[in-house]
Amino acid sequence: MRKVVLLSGGMDSLVCLAEAHAAGGEIYALHLDYGQKTSVRETAAFGAICDHYGLDAGHRKIVSMAFLRQIGGSSLTDDAMAVNQAGLKPGIPSSYVPFRNSIILSLAVSWAETLDAKEVYVGANFEDSPGYPDCRPEYYEAMNRVVALGTRDGDIRLLTPVLRLHKKDVVARGRALGVPFEKSWSCYVANDRACGKCDSCLLRLKGFQENGEVDPLPQHDQGV
Repeated sequence: MRKVVLLSGGMDSLVCLAEAHAAGGEIYALHLDYGQKTSVRETAAFGAICDHYGLDAGHRKIVSMAFLRQIGGSSLTDDAMAVNQAGLKPGIPSSYVPFRNSIILSLAVSWAETLDAKEVYVGANFEDSPGYPDCRPEYYEAMNRVVALGTRDGDIRLLTPVLRLHKKDVVARGRALGVPFEKSWSCYVANDRACGKCDSCLLRLKGFQENGEVDPLPQHDQGV
């Protein structure tokens, strides 16, 4: 079976790819570059992860969504806005990109339909959902209904294997699957050393700490 894996280069999508790999079948990795502040570093992570899993050029694709910079409304795409570094407070953070996941899923399903792939793996995680409405389980239930109604055969499914996991469980599952966490990238701000302060960094660090581990990525605040 062919399957498309949305691979941002972050830890959640990395574990998703590992789950898809463990399940067997032919994997096609899709990366969306929407002009975010760390797009260069995330694209590099995508390439390194694809190399690790032996995906050749025909099994990986990068699609530009740079038009999201024209729309704006997010600190990830608008250089005039600061990325939240307030410490995982409730509410929608500045890093939320309006309706981004719906656009991303549309592109992934489109490629899946072209490839005659029946599964699309998505690294959405509910621990992000207090601030990201498009990471909630009910959102993906609704999107699966849309995909069934809006595709030729109606048999493509969105799979979200880490959706209901805490970050500590994502790390533990990744370790069990032997994923190369050192090749992934989660920081919203920096392209060299992770800032260690944005919401994405804090969640990632928390996941490793709760497993009694140190994040293998260099952090500015760790001085390494």
